[in-house]
Amino acid sequence: MTSKEPLHQPIDDKARALARRLVRTARFGALAVLEPDGGHPYASRAAVAPDIDGVPVMLLSSLSPHTAALDADPRCTLLLGEPGRGDPLAHPRLSVVGLARRLLRDSEEDARVRGRFLARHPKAERYAGFDDFAFFRLEPQRAVLVGGFGRAFELGRDDVLGGAMLGGADLVAGTPEPAVSVALLAALAAYERTAVEHMNEDHADAVALYATRLCRAQAGDWRLVSVDPYGIDMTSGERIERLEFDAPLAEAAQLRKLLVELAGRARAAHPPQVDGG
Repeated sequence: MTSKEPLHQPIDDKARALARRLVRTARFGALAVLEPDGGHPYASRAAVAPDIDGVPVMLLSSLSPHTAALDADPRCTLLLGEPGRGDPLAHPRLSVVGLARRLLRDSEEDARVRGRFLARHPKAERYAGFDDFAFFRLEPQRAVLVGGFGRAFELGRDDVLGGAMLGGADLVAGTPEPAVSVALLAALAAYERTAVEHMNEDHADAVALYATRLCRAQAGDWRLVSVDPYGIDMTSGERIERLEFDAPLAEAAQLRKLLVELAGRARAAHPPQVDGG
């Protein structure tokens, strides 16, 4: 008998970048938990948003079965990736395996996550403050990336996040220091909301150019919703676009200069072709 082909391909930077993009641009996902009675898998659809370190965040009601399941057993899996046109199985998707952690209401962590989540899901503001709702961080342990037919990768936590995890466990002994540190994440989180509001209120034209000229998106009411050490995210209605930096930020103070440089690059770029023009 011939030996079987390996199920997963060797991890490369392209796979890591695709996994991070799927996490950073996700708005919804399929959440699988273990039922408290019997441990049978239970799957449901959940709205998600990335925390500044790339950890998926969910706003869940205590009235939902998946919340009771996570309170009893935090182990879960979150499937991310929209199917798009054509064969749904031809589109990339990521299964994030990890532990869900309920955030303490009105804590600094809760406030940070709330701002990022509501920027992507503004309608959730109507119920996000109810007593029976709480934010959860799904802190990854590993993930499986399917980039298309015959392209599957098993990823570790650092492959998915690309850097440190806020409030997470220390790095395994012998692991190199991540390019993005906890200190950088904390510094960037401290003024992210201010930077986002400033760009949307005073530089909406630049945000629109980021989306239409650098991301080649169609025109729309584009708004900046989040920044992180690797890039920025923008939305227009249900659409979302991500603009990756050429290199991750080395310090939070670099963000302002980089946004100015990107605006100049966008203004110098040729506008996208419009069919039927």
